[in-house]
Amino acid sequence: QVQLVESGGGLVQPGGSLRLSCAASGSIFSINAMAWYRQAPGKQRELVAAIASGGRTNYADSVKGRFTISRDNAENTVYLQINSLKSEDTAVYYCRLFKSTEAYWGRGTQVTVSS
Repeated sequence: QVQLVESGGGLVQPGGSLRLSCAASGSIFSINAMAWYRQAPGKQRELVAAIASGGRTNYADSVKGRFTISRDNAENTVYLQINSLKSEDTAVYYCRLFKSTEAYWGRGTQVTVSS
């Protein structure tokens, strides 16, 4: 089993920044990739950013240039740096870990962008 714990969410004004963290523990071997998803009220959960084991990253078009995903393998932690926040970034942000035959979700952290 794998446990994922997200942190770093909160209330921030438009234009502000946050850094989300996702700490993985448990059977954290043979990880293929880790990713951040988000789900806004009334909308489907969507992929925001992902990072493969080799370090390759990809981003949703809506966040390119503003979000940066990174990974600390020694700490088994993945980060999401979020800059230039917009109201439409308001959502619960979830961490996901992919192994060869399994995938795991964290419980999410709320990001609210409001003045």
